[in-house]
Amino acid sequence: MVKKQQIPDNPRAMYQEAAGRSLVKICERTSAKQSKNSINGISLHVYVPCTVIEVGPCVVTQVKTEATDGYDALQLGFEDMKEKHLTQPELGHFKKAGVAPKRHLAEFKGFGNAYALGDTIGADFFTEADFVDVIGTSKGKGYQGVVKRHGFGGVGQATHGQDDRLRAPGSVGACSYPAKVFKGMRMAGQMGNERVTVQNLQIIKVIPEHNLIMIKGSIPGSKGSIVLIEK
Repeated sequence: MVKKQQIPDNPRAMYQEAAGRSLVKICERTSAKQSKNSINGISLHVYVPCTVIEVGPCVVTQVKTEATDGYDALQLGFEDMKEKHLTQPELGHFKKAGVAPKRHLAEFKGFGNAYALGDTIGADFFTEADFVDVIGTSKGKGYQGVVKRHGFGGVGQATHGQDDRLRAPGSVGACSYPAKVFKGMRMAGQMGNERVTVQNLQIIKVIPEHNLIMIKGSIPGSKGSIVLIEK
């Protein structure tokens, strides 16, 4: 047997009344636990898009000074590699520093005399709320047309007066004069796969035990790519 449900005279009013009771209950529960992220007792949750980056451990493989090299800088190495994949000069460079061979090397200025050969720099070098610049190689898009590469109007906006080819670039120069295409003309070509710097990205969280930092927003490159972080 199926019990027949009683249909109220005004279902919409009943629904609004039930929704109002639920809202009152939520407000009562949250008012008991006031927090800084609340308005009138209703808690707020803000979702922030982040990128997780592994920042180490990076080992000091060379210390450059004003006296010997003409400028002060540190050379850092990241990610171990096998000795058989190195040339003899590269192997001697790492043995002189007393560290294991590294796959990626990069120079950074501004450290002064704070570090010596063999020292390790990890995620604890950064602090939360810091702003950093991230340098990487953008994703390669291959050979693209003017609509995707430069944002030409395309379909719907009648690009450059093309009446039958709505994604074509249109005219790129005059006829007898200047009788050439000027340099820098926006045309189809290779897109992406360039060195890109994204500035002033905020560090949301630092996880030193795993050498991870969480940066607000996106960074150039694909997943697993190598980037440089400048503080």
